[in-house]
Amino acid sequence: MFFGGLAAGLVAGSGTCTLAQGGLLVALVRSPGCAPTRPSASGPRLVVAFAAGRFVSHVIAGALLGVLGGAVRLGPALRAVLLIAAGVIVVVLALRLLRGARSGHPAGCDEPTCPDATAGQGRAPGTTRALVVGAATVLVPCGVTLSIEVVAVSSGSAAGGALAMAGLVIGSTPAFAVLGLLLRRAAATRFAAVAAAAAIVAGLWTAASGLRLAGWLPDGASTAASAATVAVRPDGVQAVTIWATAEGYRPGVVVLRANTPTEIAFRVADGASCTRALTFEGTDTALPATVELPPRPPGRLRYVCGMGMYLGFIEFR
Repeated sequence: MFFGGLAAGLVAGSGTCTLAQGGLLVALVRSPGCAPTRPSASGPRLVVAFAAGRFVSHVIAGALLGVLGGAVRLGPALRAVLLIAAGVIVVVLALRLLRGARSGHPAGCDEPTCPDATAGQGRAPGTTRALVVGAATVLVPCGVTLSIEVVAVSSGSAAGGALAMAGLVIGSTPAFAVLGLLLRRAAATRFAAVAAAAAIVAGLWTAASGLRLAGWLPDGASTAASAATVAVRPDGVQAVTIWATAEGYRPGVVVLRANTPTEIAFRVADGASCTRALTFEGTDTALPATVELPPRPPGRLRYVCGMGMYLGFIEFR
C-alpha cells in the first residue's frame, strides 16, 4: 500500500497535486516590505508546517476510507464547489499580494508592519496558519489522490488506507517544498508582482476546473468524432477502448450506435496524470476500468477527469 502510494506521488502526484493544491500556498506568502513586529516563521518552517498539515489530514482521510469505505469520499458535486471556493480564495490572496507589491506594504496595513504577531504567543506567527492550509488540501484532491483513495477503500483497513495516503503525500512533498520556497523568495523580491499574477492564473484555472467538473461551463467540444475502433461482439454489445493520456482522453469524441448495449474499456497510457480518475455519470471511477452501459437513446454522454481539466464525449446516434 505504502510503496504504491509513494510511486504514484513521485511519478504523477508531483505534477497534478501541485497544480491542483499548490495555489493554496499563496496564503503563506508575505508581501514585500512587510516587517513583522515580532520574528515571524521562516520560509522553510512554514513549508514544513504546510507539509505536516497536509500529511496528517491525508493519513486521517486514508484511515477513514479504509474503515468506512467510499462513504467518506467527497462526491463530484461537493468537490466542484470546493474547487471553485479554493480558486476564489487563491485569487483574492494573490490580489492582496499584488497590491502589497505595488505599495511596498502588505495588504490591509498602513504601516510597514505585519499584524499577524500576537502578544504573549511564544510560537512563531504563521506556523498555525501553515498547518491549517496544509490540512485543507485534503478538501481539494487531485486526480492521483482520487486514484489512491480507491486503493485506500479497497484495503479494508485503517492501517492500509493510512499507508497508501501517507506514501502519496511523502512522494509529492518535495514538489510542494520547492514551490513554497520559490513563492516565499519571489514575494520578497521585485518578482512579487509576477508571482501574484501567476497565482491569479492558477486560481482562475482552479475555479474553472470546478465549474467544468460540475458541468456549469460550456463544453466547447468539437462535434467531429475522433478515429476509434468500435467492435460489435457476437452478443450484440458494441465495444470501444478509450485511453487516458497526459493530454486528455483519446479518442476525445466517440460515435456509437444508439439503442445498443455498450462496453467502454478505459485504459491508462504512460505519463497519464489526473486523467487516471474520471467522473462518469456523477460517479468517480479510478482507471483502468471497464464501464458497461445499457442501450441508450440518441444523445451525448459527457465525462470529465476527477479535477475537471479534461473532457470526453460519447455520441450515441
